[in-house]
Amino acid sequence: MSLPYKDLEITDQYIIREFNENIDPIELLWHRDDEDRTIEVIGETDWQIQLDNQLPILLKGNICIQRHAWHRVIKGQKNLLVKINKQ
Repeated sequence: MSLPYKDLEITDQYIIREFNENIDPIELLWHRDDEDRTIEVIGETDWQIQLDNQLPILLKGNICIQRHAWHRVIKGQKNLLVKINKQ
């Protein structure tokens, strides 16, 4: 199974990641990360993020995701471009 995104730039501090508008929503699985992260949305989008035991919210501004917190991305229109700041 391939990853549902493409990393465009990777450094020690951040990742620029793109999710394609043509992705099958079934590929956007609940998952956990091994480090705290802050997600910055690049541009306007109608994609959403859902954290464990919470309703989905629109991806905008900065969103903090704690290490090992369950979360998933919910597909919107057009490509999604985010900057993932590692902490």
